[in-house]
Amino acid sequence: MKITAAEALIKALEAEGVDLIFGYPGGAILPVYDSLYNSKKIKHVLTRSEQAAAHAASGFARVSGKVGVCMATSGPGATNLVTGIATAYMDSVPIVAITGQVPTGVIGRDVFQEVDITGATAPFTKHNYLVKRAEDIPRIVKEAFYIASTGRPGPVLIDLPKDVAETRIEFKMPGKINLRGYKPKVQGHPLQIERAVEEIKRAQRPVIIAGGGVNSAKAEKELMELVEKTGIPVATSLMGIGCFPQNHPLSLGMAGMHGSPRANIAITEADLIIAAGVRFSDRMTGKVSGFAPKAKILHIDIDPAEIGKNVRVDIPIVGDLRVVLSEISKNSTKKDLYEWYDFIEKISKKGVYEKKGMLCPQEIIEVISQKTKGEAIITTEVGSHQMWVAQFYEFIHPRSFITSGGLGTMGYGLPAAIGAKFANPGKTVINFAGDGSFQMNLAEMATIVENNLAVKMVLFNNGGLGLVRQLQEFYCDGRYHQVNFKFTPDFVKLAESYGIKAERIESRKELPQAVDRMLSEEGSFLLECMVDIRENVYPMVLNGSPINKMIGG
Repeated sequence: MKITAAEALIKALEAEGVDLIFGYPGGAILPVYDSLYNSKKIKHVLTRSEQAAAHAASGFARVSGKVGVCMATSGPGATNLVTGIATAYMDSVPIVAITGQVPTGVIGRDVFQEVDITGATAPFTKHNYLVKRAEDIPRIVKEAFYIASTGRPGPVLIDLPKDVAETRIEFKMPGKINLRGYKPKVQGHPLQIERAVEEIKRAQRPVIIAGGGVNSAKAEKELMELVEKTGIPVATSLMGIGCFPQNHPLSLGMAGMHGSPRANIAITEADLIIAAGVRFSDRMTGKVSGFAPKAKILHIDIDPAEIGKNVRVDIPIVGDLRVVLSEISKNSTKKDLYEWYDFIEKISKKGVYEKKGMLCPQEIIEVISQKTKGEAIITTEVGSHQMWVAQFYEFIHPRSFITSGGLGTMGYGLPAAIGAKFANPGKTVINFAGDGSFQMNLAEMATIVENNLAVKMVLFNNGGLGLVRQLQEFYCDGRYHQVNFKFTPDFVKLAESYGIKAERIESRKELPQAVDRMLSEEGSFLLECMVDIRENVYPMVLNGSPINKMIGG
């Protein structure tokens, strides 16, 4: 029996194991929503904006390890997805975004709600499709999920014109996918692995830098095996946080612009860097010529385009981290690194702050870290609070820190927390936010309530944009411009208007009990903490400086 292409799309999604879609309907996507009405397997979560749907799919994907799915209509619905798609691309998150499109006969005529979304997203999707033949739907869906989840994960977009969606076809799901020209390399080159093992044997001051690729590849077990086999200390990138437990004695913490002094100095003094799934962003390397100047660099990545892109590499290995790390570990032995440990031990582990006066964000994060014992899933918005969380929350589990690292997308945290909670309902999910970033997607509190999700929100209210202010302090001679809000809503009353319990604290003595009340609350909760906008994030590496030249480190 023939069915419409829209019905075929839903059946194909079901065949791929999709049980959750975040989205927002509209005219051009109407046939798909009408077909979704009959699905017994897929739950649809109605977010309050399309951008939030993409971020929620991203949070879901990063916590569950599955492909996240989001959906929107044509034109503004599709363009509202763009920021979420670009965010997923920069952080290598597997999502499939489905957009409605105007009928094929009027494409290119600037009709109502038409936009060239495949052209717009081409630079930051792994692949995208404009579906021109209804019969292609099952194949395209299968390919989209395969491309999104294999190799280096990333977003894929399917743009479906309304007339194609209404065309009737015989549904047949294809078998195994074989895409010419797309063959992700899994095995590392044996000779390069042999070279890597030899360099590890020779090294006296080795450091592993673990990036987001370890989390994506679920290679934390293989990473730990290599560390325990060799005794090499581990620094992480922002995206790599959680892939190696920060309470492990060989953890150096996060490296880079706001990284720990221990990580940054160890990398600078190292004679061998083993970079696992790291893309060496500018915030990680600082001045590139000053990055690991004494070290040979061994770079392992599933994406060959990343190797040698930003830093020189002496030993490139393209392959799946689980496979390559396991091969290296198998042939490695315990090293005598006690002099190296003694050197590292003398360097401070993380930045410091003063526990006096007003509530300070770092102390709030430390208290929550101690009370949750690292067992929560933490999401963040983007800003000062994001860096403080990276510095002062002790992460011990992979995929427990969900943040926008590459694109730095304000408004990411709250919808990502929704996705994270759907992915792991049994875990405590806490979103840390600044008042600037929080206001970009705060309407998602409605989605939280509508779906009865227990998402905790810790809001640092400093009345402005703290991290931008800090940049103006250093780079604009303290001429602060457009960083102080002249009006902010009463966040406690606002949360309560959504039916969410909320509380505001202004002093340090209120902190422990307030955190207890938040964590013990069965439902969602907003804890607003009044903090000083003059509180800066330290350590900090200024533009043009190597990472061992830190202010406040």
